[in-house]
Amino acid sequence: MKTNQQFLEKAIDQAFTGIQNNEGGPFGAVIVKDGKIIGTGRNRVTSSNDPTAHAEIVAIREACQATGNFHLEDAVIYTSCEPCPMCMAAIYWAGIKTVWYSAGREDADRIGFGDNFIYEELKLPPERRTVAMHRLEVSRAKELFETWENKQDKVLY
Repeated sequence: MKTNQQFLEKAIDQAFTGIQNNEGGPFGAVIVKDGKIIGTGRNRVTSSNDPTAHAEIVAIREACQATGNFHLEDAVIYTSCEPCPMCMAAIYWAGIKTVWYSAGREDADRIGFGDNFIYEELKLPPERRTVAMHRLEVSRAKELFETWENKQDKVLY
């Protein structure tokens, strides 16, 4: 059985591959379940023109496809760097309970990948954020939520 260090090395290998292929930033991830890698990812933001194509997101998508499930509660994610707020949200949504990482967010900040401002922004009320947030209540939105609430065959997540 591989160790946590070995799985982190695999995540770092993903990051190096991404750098060599000019796919995106220096980030890689692997997702492990029952001692086996079920998803891999490397940052592909610039090569795919997708700001959400972070290593963790790519690995989560692959692991969900591999398992045929959107919940990965029995899986562990190993990532070359502390996940950003978007990736942490995806980790929570996927139900992953354990994250192993190597570099810290201060390391990422030092090379131009700072995301502390996002952590700080999310603490603010919507009207004080730098992204303009405007709420406009539309009656159909209430109907939409009621339709979901009353749907008998919905799949909860």
